[in-house]
Amino acid sequence: MAQQDEEPVLADPDEDELYEHFRIVVDPGQNLVRIDRFLTERLPNATRTKIQNGIDTEAVKVNGNAIKASYKIKPQDVITVSLPHPPRDTDILPENIPLNIVYEDDEVLVLNKPAGMVVHPAYSNWTGTLVNALVFHFQNLPTSRNGSIRPGLVHRIDKDTSGLMVIAKTEYAMTHLGRQFFEHTIERTYNALAWGELKENEGTIDGNIGRSLRDRKVQAVFPDGSQGKRAVTHYKVLKALHYVSLVECKLETGRTHQIRAHMQYLGHPLFSDATYGGDRILRGNANGSYKSFVQNCFVLMPRQALHAKSLGFEHPRTREWLQFESELPDDFRSVLEKWEKYLENR
Repeated sequence: MAQQDEEPVLADPDEDELYEHFRIVVDPGQNLVRIDRFLTERLPNATRTKIQNGIDTEAVKVNGNAIKASYKIKPQDVITVSLPHPPRDTDILPENIPLNIVYEDDEVLVLNKPAGMVVHPAYSNWTGTLVNALVFHFQNLPTSRNGSIRPGLVHRIDKDTSGLMVIAKTEYAMTHLGRQFFEHTIERTYNALAWGELKENEGTIDGNIGRSLRDRKVQAVFPDGSQGKRAVTHYKVLKALHYVSLVECKLETGRTHQIRAHMQYLGHPLFSDATYGGDRILRGNANGSYKSFVQNCFVLMPRQALHAKSLGFEHPRTREWLQFESELPDDFRSVLEKWEKYLENR
């Protein structure tokens, strides 16, 4: 027999909810048996093929080490598993929505998501999503939790955040990429325009993030760790413009609204972020020509100033490191240029 010990801390709700995570401690009286057979008999909805794919991509480890499918488990072995959830029957309408594809091969797809596009269908957003476009342009994408409504997805970004995403085209790729997200080896950097000038040009925000106790629609930071899950954002000021700052944010974890919540907690909400208070004039006198200038910027960019700028990961098959960069979209670039000119003429 095996007992399922407490689960490990998950990497993040946006990415980790697409995966099942198990930590199994093998019973002292367990007989020697191949690990693929052992796990197939004990994990729900896990086929032997799925388990073997997980072993091949190192999503299954024993005592922290990668193993082969022929490995025979021993008493007291600690087995950790991160596998895509089984699919759930839900019909998705394929829609001929253009995709801005940055890179594609047989295993993965990297695309540039525009601001305003929801990533996957949900209540009130069953059409017009990235997934609707994916099922139109690609056949037989692998599935994860709530599978048929999230084909190929290994992570998400907010509706009004623009930028790079990686999509898995095979189950092997999904499992391998899922392991990278789980182990925080995926590299993701964002450009954000935040209100004010930060005291330090670079630093780290380390504070748990969870649903706000006052408003369940937003995320809050719990620095004492009393709520939520650990979230870490490394930031660096790229350009200080007195009233606002262009900041590079590198994710170590990827909690829901992580950068937006962390920057608000730091006292620098993202520019034009209505959810976290950035859609008001937070620096400078809110009157006269300056007020008109800021309001014009809000009109030009009526969404949070956040863009997924770079993405790096290990290719599932070749093990080659792939690195991608994305230019700032027109609305972000235009607002940034307006602030630069305003400061020059101030």
